[in-house]
Amino acid sequence: MKNPFLLLTFASLFWAGNVVISKALATDVPPISLAFMRWSLALFIVIIFSWKKVKQDICIIRKQLLVLLSISFLGITAFNTMIYIALQDTTALNSLLLQSFLPVVVVLMSFAFFNEKLKKLQVVGILVSLLGTLTLVAKGSISTLAHTGLNRGDLWVIGAIVFYAGYTNLLRFRPQVHPLSFLATTFFLGVVMLLPFFLWEMSNTEPIVWNKDVFITVGYLGIFPSFVAYLFFNYGVSKVGGNIAGLFSHLIPLFGSLMAIFFLGETFYGYHAVGMLFTFSGIYLVIKDKIMLKPKSKRNKLV
Repeated sequence: MKNPFLLLTFASLFWAGNVVISKALATDVPPISLAFMRWSLALFIVIIFSWKKVKQDICIIRKQLLVLLSISFLGITAFNTMIYIALQDTTALNSLLLQSFLPVVVVLMSFAFFNEKLKKLQVVGILVSLLGTLTLVAKGSISTLAHTGLNRGDLWVIGAIVFYAGYTNLLRFRPQVHPLSFLATTFFLGVVMLLPFFLWEMSNTEPIVWNKDVFITVGYLGIFPSFVAYLFFNYGVSKVGGNIAGLFSHLIPLFGSLMAIFFLGETFYGYHAVGMLFTFSGIYLVIKDKIMLKPKSKRNKLV
């Protein structure tokens, strides 16, 4: 299939777009409604391609329903909804800073529950990549980090990080079904679990004012950060493991900064270059064994 590292990179790119666009729409669409509409659209899209696969895998799906429910709740129902709730109160800086710790939480959780360890060079790589992320979100200033406080939105981000780290680690137990069957099932279960919260929110908030921006945002969220990114990320985890795949989340603030430069007209500063250098260097150190210590005949075949 495709190169897992490239697919993980694209997943991070799409998720960076998710953060930027969702923050811009935070005051126009309630968070649970945004999550519900996003996943409903993603479910509709994946069903078009997967319904035959789901029929073939239905027996396995029924036997592994508890595992699928757990995975769906953590990665579909809870994580993005909590991020959207957080964006109602927290700043983009705080959100990016906190999410940059996701790879560390994934590693700690995999060690605590599954005794999965990293090599010393990989630990160094994670720390170097984290340094790059902190450089970006702090805009190269230590004082910016020092004056960054926590608010209610930040606590939602922290909770979301823990949930997604759990999702990443639970992917090791995913049933042996077709990737599209897995997506369709987890999306469906995630939407079902979101439904009562969505109905509650709709009855307690002002009606959504639909316009072009809302339609475009929901369309993007349903296709790229949902259907495409989760397909890419799940495949990447299956090939390189949760610890390495989780590290690619450090690319999200990097891509978010670049999007702000290209689409919002912000200026490219020296700290952007420094942050990019640290981030990519750290990722290279972590995946070095995967791309360098293979027989020549398989060096370019990462499947």
